[in-house]
Amino acid sequence: MRILSLNNGDLKKELLNVGVDPEAIPIFLKKSKVIALKLESLNQAICNILKQVALVCDSDCAIHKKIISGRKKKADAILITTLRGLEKICEKLNYQPEFLKSVKENLEKFLKSYKEKDSFVLKFKDRSYNLKNRILIMGILNLTPDSFYDGGKFKDIKEAVDHAIKMMEEGADIIDIGGESTRPGSKPVPLKEELKRVLPVLKELKKKIKVPISIDTYKSEVARICLSEGCEIVNDISGLKFDKKMAEVIAFYNAYCVIMHIKGKPKTMQKRVHYKDVIKEIYDYLKERVDYAINKGIKRERIIIDPGIGFGKLLEHNLEIIRRLEEFKSLNLPILVGHSRKSFIGKILNYDEPEKRLFGSIGCAVLLALKGANILRVHDVKETKEAIKVYEAIMNNAHNF
Repeated sequence: MRILSLNNGDLKKELLNVGVDPEAIPIFLKKSKVIALKLESLNQAICNILKQVALVCDSDCAIHKKIISGRKKKADAILITTLRGLEKICEKLNYQPEFLKSVKENLEKFLKSYKEKDSFVLKFKDRSYNLKNRILIMGILNLTPDSFYDGGKFKDIKEAVDHAIKMMEEGADIIDIGGESTRPGSKPVPLKEELKRVLPVLKELKKKIKVPISIDTYKSEVARICLSEGCEIVNDISGLKFDKKMAEVIAFYNAYCVIMHIKGKPKTMQKRVHYKDVIKEIYDYLKERVDYAINKGIKRERIIIDPGIGFGKLLEHNLEIIRRLEEFKSLNLPILVGHSRKSFIGKILNYDEPEKRLFGSIGCAVLLALKGANILRVHDVKETKEAIKVYEAIMNNAHNF
């Protein structure tokens, strides 16, 4: 007797080896994936009915012990089921009281998005990227004197452009240029200075590379000018919060935007860091910011989310975000993560110098891919690309059966 891999491709192969009717295989696959869904602030009646419906559908629902006895009127619940079980639960809820309608609709919405997860296609001027079974690499081009790792590395326009071309040749799918350091403790840079750093490089890059270019800024005027010069993504660490005109600018140019979570501002974000529930707070923040962006005219299919590793987080918060990254899939949007050479890796490995954090960054990149990241923002394109290529070869091979 042995345990089997529950990867869809591997399990399908074993089912065929056993001699299962091919038409029955989708049913077995749906039963093989366990899903735990947290539903918040449900009243007593909904909790108890959902519990009973789940049990009838070969699933279960964990609820507060005082809900069962009637001593608590509202509580959260955790529905533990499979894809097939969830389908059955949704069917059964059709015959339940009207007050369960919103729960049913939310479960059906989740079910639809779960089946379609990672079926994102990013469409740029010169190329499109299908994110199904593929992780994109975003190469970092810092045009700052004070970035934590490569600040001041590019002394002139030619050096910066040459490095961007090198990253593209090494496999970068996107180049992300930034003219202001947002490392912990950094101070804001005046608008004119930021433009002075990024514009000449951007103009040269547009002549020489075909991969899309992202502008790393939270200033709407920088975004506006860079978008007019050919940038196609705005990577805003503030989640469109620091500059109220940012969403309007992105919507006008129909650009892609990265909405990131941050707690505080770069200068002070690592002081007195506290979360009651780090995953819930980041999730709620990103959901609110996505809704805000859509209300301001940004198309949903143009939004990418980023949980903001290191931006107002302690070591334990960063580790939990990476470990539970899949939970952000419920937002049904591509996930970008910037982990490269950051201090949390240094703390784990006991390296103060970012130069020593390459192997830790590569290990983290592979784990992030496994946990559902769609885009990795990195300094070391060649090394990361090769690690991800091996990861994709192993994982995608299972889908060929």
